[in-house]
Formats: sequence, structure tokens, C-alpha cells
Amino acid sequence: MSDITNTIFGIYPIKEALASQIFFDKVFVQKGIDSDKIENLIKDLEKANVAVSIVPFEKLNRLTRGNHQGIVAVTSPVAFHTLEDVVEKALESDKAPLFLILDQITDVRNFGAILRTAECTGVNAVIIQKTGGAPVSGDTVKTSAGAIFKIPICKVEHIKDAIFYLQGSGITTIAATEKTNSEIYSLDLKTPLAIIMGSEGKGVSKSVLSLVDQRASLPLLGEINSLNVSVACGAFLYEVVRQRR
Repeated sequence: MSDITNTIFGIYPIKEALASQIFFDKVFVQKGIDSDKIENLIKDLEKANVAVSIVPFEKLNRLTRGNHQGIVAVTSPVAFHTLEDVVEKALESDKAPLFLILDQITDVRNFGAILRTAECTGVNAVIIQKTGGAPVSGDTVKTSAGAIFKIPICKVEHIKDAIFYLQGSGITTIAATEKTNSEIYSLDLKTPLAIIMGSEGKGVSKSVLSLVDQRASLPLLGEINSLNVSVACGAFLYEVVRQRR
């Protein structure tokens, strides 16, 4: 899948790629670098809604062996959508919207598997944060079985802002967490919804849990006290499908 995701490095190649409207996943800039050209390029990238991360010099060296000049970009196989556009479109439909928010999912295989399930269950869009999550890469394409090309993905600055926006649009937010006595099967899932799934290690963050409308769990009847996040996500989404059918 090497032809799907590419690494571009150097000031002028990245500048040319931006002008050519190539889709970017992330851009990494060397910490402490003093360059007017890079500063101007960062401004252009941010205007184009591209995530820029400041990283140590060693990180750039691991990404490429070429003369990176302090800046490396990872391109994306897909264009990202704005949250406002997908919400507006979903609300215009005669069906109750269903959104999926991923709070710092870091494993690319989990990310791809979740995208595949989301597409199969009629999710209107998947919402991720610009920084901290798994990259949109060739491995994502492979594990999603191509679903990444069929479902809108929105990148937002902060998950919390997305939750506020969805709530203001009349969409109920439900966090998947074991920190509740309420099971997903006891909730009414026929209304406009956004399901929030947390990271593999920590689950939904405390700051996000404090904002959501409802919390829901899955029953765990064995000795292991957690499910793989992509499996749990599938269980949640198919309960929505079951109720709505």
C-alpha cells in the first residue's frame, strides 16, 4: 500500500504539495528551529486546516533519511470533511443521524476496523482529533477494507468542542465506558446520536466523560474486564441498528 500514503520532506516540496491540493494527514516541524520560511509555511498549513505538530529532531530523522530541513509531511489517501458540513447534511436527511467520535484511538488496525464497521452500520461521519490519534495511512485503508473512501472523516481541534457543537445541534452524546451502571441496551438509541469510543489503554478521557449526555457500558460475563475497542464499537453500533430497525 506504499502508493497510498507518502512522506514529503523539505520546505519547497511541501509548499508545492500544498499548492497542488494534495491531502495532508499530519505535518511535523522540528522543535526550536528558527526559519522564517518554515514559519510562513506553518501559517499556510494552518489556514488549510492541516494539523502541525512540533517534534524533536530525532522524530524527523526516523520519518525520513533525506535532508528534511526541519519539516516532514505525511499525506492522506482521503480528504477530510468539516464537522459543520456533515452535521448539516445529516440533519437534512429523513433518518436520525448517527455519528461516531474516536477519542484518541492510536492503533491503526483498530481505527481501520472501526471505519469498516461504521460504514456497515450507516454512520454519517467519524470524528477524530487532529493530534494524538492513529494516522490515516495505507494500513488504515487495508484494515478498513476500503470503507475509508466511503465514509466522511472529520478532523477537529478538540473532541470537547465537537461534543458541544453536536449537543447544540440537538444530537445526544453517549460515551462508551465501564464507569456506569447503565447498559447500552437500556437506552433509547432511535434519536439523533453521537457515540464516543475511547482509547485502547485509557478509554474515554475524564474531561470528555464530564461533558456527555449519557454513559453506557456492555455486560462482561467472563473474567476479563474489557473488550478490544473495535469489538466494543461494533457492539454499540449494531445495538443502534437493531433498535432503529
